[in-house]
Amino acid sequence: MDCCSISIFMTHLSNYGNDRLGLYTFVHLASFIRSWTNLKLHTLPPLQLAHKYFQLFPEQRNPLWQNPCDDKRHKDIWSKEKTCDRLPKFMVIGPQKTGTTALYLFLLMHPSISSNFPSPKTYEEVQFFNTNNYHKGIDWYMEFFPVPSNVSTDFLFEKSANYFPSEESPRRAAALLPKAKIITLLINPSDRAYSWYQHQRAHEDHAALRFTFYDVISARQGAPAELRSLQNRCLLPGLYSSHLDRWLTYYPANQVMIIDGHQLRTDPAAVMDEVQKFLGVTPHFNYSQALTFDPQKGFWCQLLEGGKTKCLGKSKGRKYPPMEPEAHAYLSRYYREHNVELSKLLHRLGQPLPSWLREELQKITLASINQG
Repeated sequence: MDCCSISIFMTHLSNYGNDRLGLYTFVHLASFIRSWTNLKLHTLPPLQLAHKYFQLFPEQRNPLWQNPCDDKRHKDIWSKEKTCDRLPKFMVIGPQKTGTTALYLFLLMHPSISSNFPSPKTYEEVQFFNTNNYHKGIDWYMEFFPVPSNVSTDFLFEKSANYFPSEESPRRAAALLPKAKIITLLINPSDRAYSWYQHQRAHEDHAALRFTFYDVISARQGAPAELRSLQNRCLLPGLYSSHLDRWLTYYPANQVMIIDGHQLRTDPAAVMDEVQKFLGVTPHFNYSQALTFDPQKGFWCQLLEGGKTKCLGKSKGRKYPPMEPEAHAYLSRYYREHNVELSKLLHRLGQPLPSWLREELQKITLASINQG
């Protein structure tokens, strides 16, 4: 009479890499079963075993890397060459086209702040938590960071602008970096959407060259896939309250800083003073003396010795033609409820409303009065 199938797997195989405990346990378990039961034991090659395991436990297909230094037992079996000091203390999470590259360069001016090494594929961004890079593991991630010269004073960080709208990133980041501080920048979502569209045109994206901005944002179901994909990249990151709610599910509010991207562009020294306070980084760096406005480029640049300046690349600060009025009206309607929810969220957090958000709320109020 057939009874049943019993599966025996050894998890945490790497834990037994330097001793024979795992082998000893399994050999004696098999011996016991053969001697005292009528069960027949079979095994499979490792790859087939892996497939069988994930058939039985499909929820474990996607890993969730936790901080290896939070558990002394894990730390004890770690190689002495590894250190959690290479994990970042804070992250700039985006979204794209809000000023994250400028913030990244301003942060690097601080003597106590260092970023990750550049990626050959994604330049200054690691893009670990939001892509399949996550499956490459913690060691792969930490290789992007230098060993800090002074653990107590040096601040490592990374900037990956696609983290902000990613559904997986908040949970993954909080599991590995629960104490990290999170910085996000917000500009008017309509401006952000238009900037992304123009960015794609500059990079000769086929859909951006083929369709007008209004065609892109107003596309309906059944539109070509490339058009719908560009539409999503334009519109979805601007649903700020939804994305912030997701991050605040995993991080406490006192670890999250929300920057007005327009203020960073017009008064970066004041913003960087607040960023330094938020991070608790020392010594205090005087950005008022380190930055200068370049009237030709139209934005702030790093002031070097001899009056020279170091500015963002040619692709930054590019002048766009004005947004079509119909597109502007469409986006105002599209983001209306989301902007209201964002204002409620910022009130709950005790944070001031950005100037652009106050303007959008005033438009909503005036529209309601006119309709009434």
